[in-house]
Order: sequence, then C-alpha cells, then structure tokens
Amino acid sequence: MAEAAQSLRLSERHVRRLHRRLTDEGAKAFMHGNRGRFAPHRISAEERARVVELGAGRYAACNDSHFQELLIRNEGIVLSRASVQRIRRQAGQKPKQRHRPPRHRSRRDRRPQEGILLQVDGSPHHWFGPDQPASSLLAAIDDATGKVVAALFREQEDAQGYLLLLKQVLRHQGIPFELYHDRHSIFKNNSKRPWTLVEELAGKQELTQVGRALEELSIISIAANSPEAKGRVERLWGTWQDRLVVELELAGIKDLRAGNRFLPDQLKRHNARFAVRAEEPGLAYRPLDPALDLDRILSFRYQRVVARDNTVRLEGRLIQVPPGPKRRSYASARVWVHEFLDGSLGVWYQDRWLVRGIAAKLDPRIRARKRRPELPERAPVSNMPLPIEQQPPKTAAVASSDGPHPWRHWNPGYLARGQNH
Repeated sequence: MAEAAQSLRLSERHVRRLHRRLTDEGAKAFMHGNRGRFAPHRISAEERARVVELGAGRYAACNDSHFQELLIRNEGIVLSRASVQRIRRQAGQKPKQRHRPPRHRSRRDRRPQEGILLQVDGSPHHWFGPDQPASSLLAAIDDATGKVVAALFREQEDAQGYLLLLKQVLRHQGIPFELYHDRHSIFKNNSKRPWTLVEELAGKQELTQVGRALEELSIISIAANSPEAKGRVERLWGTWQDRLVVELELAGIKDLRAGNRFLPDQLKRHNARFAVRAEEPGLAYRPLDPALDLDRILSFRYQRVVARDNTVRLEGRLIQVPPGPKRRSYASARVWVHEFLDGSLGVWYQDRWLVRGIAAKLDPRIRARKRRPELPERAPVSNMPLPIEQQPPKTAAVASSDGPHPWRHWNPGYLARGQNH
C-alpha cells in the first residue's frame, strides 16, 4: 500500500479506501456518480433547435461571436459564445472564417493617451449587399483605445471624403497630434515630375489638398510603408466586413445616405464592445479655436489671377469680384479660389474674403483638380525706362510665307479717303 500510494501520489489511507471499494464493488466503483444523469442547467432541446434554426436562417451570415450577441439583443436567448459555437458545430454549421496559424511579428506599442494618434483608411466593399454597387467606407480609429471616432460612406475613396471625415473628428473630438495613413496620392505627392522653381525655393514638393489642410492644423502626417504598419484600422475592416454588412441588411439599408445616418449608433455599439482603456487617463486632443475658419482650411484652394474685368475662372465657373473698400479694381491681383466641401466657391485675398458663398453645383461631389504651379512673387516694377544698352532688341516683322499679313492688304478705299483728307 505504501508503494502504491507513492506511485499514485496519494495518501496511504486513501489508497486503502480505494482498494476496499474495488474489492466490494469491482470496476464500477471508479465510475463517476453523475454518470448517466442530466445537468440541472442544461440547454433545453427546444432552445437548441431554435439556435440551430436561426443560425441556418436569418443569421446565417454571422460569425459565432456576433451571432451570440444578436441572440441576446434581438431574440432574448442568453447563451455563452462557447455554447453557441458548440451547438452550431454539432448541427453541422461550419465556421464563417478559417483562421490562419499566427505568424511571429514585432508589435508596435499603442500610444499612451487617447487623441495622440489616429489611423485613417478606406475600404471598398459591397457594404449594402452583393446586389448593390460597391462603395467605400472611410474611418478614423484611435491608436490608444481602438475607439472609432468617425466614419463615413462614400462612393469611392477621395480627398473630399477624407476632409469630411477630418471635419467630423475636429467637431466632435478636437485636433489630434498625428495622423497615420497609407501612401495614397490623396495624402502624399507621389508625382515624379521635376520640381518647379517655387518647390525648389521652398525645399519641398507641393502639398496635396489634404496634406495642406493637415499642415495648417499642425497635425503630423505619417505615411505607412505597409498595410501591416497600420494594422489597427486594417483589422477594423475585417470586423466590419463581417458584422456591419449583416447589421445593414437587418436594418434594411441599401444606400449611402441611410448608411451614414446608421453609422453613429453602430459606432457606439462597436466602441462599447471593442474599445479598451488607454494607458494614461485624459484626452490629448487639442481644443479647436472658435476663431479658426475651419471651412476655409478644409477646402480645395487654387491660385488664380483676376482678369481685367474683375472675374476669376475655375473649371468653367466664372466668379465676379466686386469692388472692395480699399481698392476699386482687383485686376491682375493674385487670389486664392476656395471650393468648399458643399460645392460653393469663395475668393480669398490678403487675409480676407472678397467673395464667399457662390452657389454650389448640382452635383456636390468634389475632386482635387490639377493645380497650376504657384507663381513666385514678382519684383516691383519701376516706371523709369531702361537704358538703351539694356533695352531688348526690336524684332522685324516677318512676312507670312503665304503672302502679306491680312491686316496689310491693299485697301483702295483707305487710300481714297487719305487723298480726300
């Protein structure tokens, strides 16, 4: 008995007890006492059948975790995720996604406080169902907490959409310190053309419309070298392409406008489920100055020269510049034409508006147009004539190969009038 107790790592007294039970009852003495009995809190057969029916019907597109949350919220069936998973597997319902074995990666630490770094990105997908055209969903997620602070549906990933997304962040949160994005030409000038004179004098390439807005707001722009570098927002698309598509289908939403109205409630549910607490309390967002003209910063601006009739053109749209309090005519003045996010126009000159609120186009979609290179400042022009040795040589008129110039054709009537005079 002593050797048996040492081998089994039990007390000698308990080994004697087991030996006595084996002698009296045989091998059945070692069977569990609850063998063949049902657990008092087991899931009923009716409830299991209901879960299988819903998992194969209305919620067939949900994964196990999302399905468990919808059962509690919509059906009043309170079960753990493990129970839901076990019931679906026993019924032959396969998992929605097959997870790859994890690979070794070096993880970047989160920013210590909310509002220091935001990751932004866009995801094209059939968000409103396979029978609807694909659209893009833009989102901004906080790096410290994983909280989605803004989201927006767009027909495609464009500069206007990112400016509208940034406007949501500024209005509801404040100004973040850093913005982490991909190397899209919306954020970064990827042109391989030679630098202009103005760019060489400034020591940097001309900024994009979004890059210029970030610079004016003193937001540090960080371009990621790979999708894995901004993995937090990339993982968000995996979650939303799985969950949000089902939520939109259950709500009967089929267009962008209704989808944008649905997003605020979706953000609250997502943040309550997935957001974590930051390492340091408080918010690092900088407050928005009430005197800041946010509409002017978050707009598309182009440099133009006022024509002699005090008009400015932008892609076929003509803007009349009225006389100002300090000067009657702005002819030949270099101004900035601003195209606001609602499609209206304004003319900015020397820290003040000359015109603002020109009616928007019928189509509110705005794109970043090809900008003319900014002109360097002109040297002051003197009214004194140049010395003779510095004057440009006069060029003789060159006759056309097809004959004399039309303006110099012989006009007998003009000669007759000259003789009469």
